[in-house]
Amino acid sequence: MKIVQFFKESVAELKKVVWPARDDVFSSVKVVLISTVIVAVLLGALDMLFTAGFNFMF
Repeated sequence: MKIVQFFKESVAELKKVVWPARDDVFSSVKVVLISTVIVAVLLGALDMLFTAGFNFMF
């Protein structure tokens, strides 16, 4: 019964996992969201700049 052994070992390994604290998760989510917004704004600005440049040239 390899499948039973697999699940037993999987449960044993999951008990060894150190899960992050709630505050750590929230701070990480904040960093990701702020970074995503900053990158989106920069890419949007570059897109507008290139679009204006190409429209001016052609």
